[in-house]
Amino acid sequence: MQVANPTVLVVGATGRVAGLVVPELVRRNANVRALVRDPANAEKARKLGASEVATGDLRNRQSLERAVAGVDGVFHIGPAFAPDEAAMGVAMVEAATRAGVRKFVFSSVIQPTNTRLKNHASKVPVEAALYSTTMEYTILHPANFMQNLAAAWPSVVEHGVFSEPFPKTAKLARVDYRDVAEVAAIALTEARLSYATLDLCADGMHSREDLVAMMSEELGRPISSGEPTFGEWAAEARLPYNDRQMQVLAKIYAHYAHYGLGGNSLTLRAALGREPRSLRGFIRNLAQQMAQAAWLRPAAHTFTFREGDR
Repeated sequence: MQVANPTVLVVGATGRVAGLVVPELVRRNANVRALVRDPANAEKARKLGASEVATGDLRNRQSLERAVAGVDGVFHIGPAFAPDEAAMGVAMVEAATRAGVRKFVFSSVIQPTNTRLKNHASKVPVEAALYSTTMEYTILHPANFMQNLAAAWPSVVEHGVFSEPFPKTAKLARVDYRDVAEVAAIALTEARLSYATLDLCADGMHSREDLVAMMSEELGRPISSGEPTFGEWAAEARLPYNDRQMQVLAKIYAHYAHYGLGGNSLTLRAALGREPRSLRGFIRNLAQQMAQAAWLRPAAHTFTFREGDR
């Protein structure tokens, strides 16, 4: 039986991607309980639409027990490249099971059984744990996030180069995480996606040559494709990862260099009941918002996404 106004715990509710799930749930009349590690993020969670805030740590089982008490559903996404990501995910599944949670949506990764990649393999124990519960689970397998492009966009605009540390001809499946967030919200508020495991990709696989062609058209000036080594790229990107995490990321890009990243849009189209947001639409939105930011605040480089942008 469906609950008219379910309460859903959202892990990482103030994060770059999980934060997109909160407004989608609110739009479907769900009450969102945001799980935040730092109490200072409580106000940010409320601004996104959360009506409740729980402070907790995925490594602290007691805090998880408190967080899941009385909720109808859980949205879980693990911290990127954390060495104990699997253990944290399993702990959340176990806490939800003990609390009698009805629905659990896990944002996993496309090709989780590609165990050569540690960040993929870390999702497998969490999926296995869900299969051994009576919860209505939905497992999401998103491709490479288009949102990663937003982080590089100011540099693209400033320098006219878009760089990634693998060949510019390698083709990757990508997805706008707003679409993933919408699927997650559907799964947590309706019955039709229960017990589904869904590969989520936008239409087509694109190389960096394809991307810079789109960027050039949308910006109205040439953008070239850079092909740095991983070390060169990492020094420029200044990511907040330690050496171990950077090694994991390096292996991902090495895999892309040899094999690309496959994906098919059929499942996402069926789950949404519409066409997925496109890569060109995402790039167009970045260009439009950059133009707006330059007009209103010449030094600003912030990117938000309106409902309906595709």
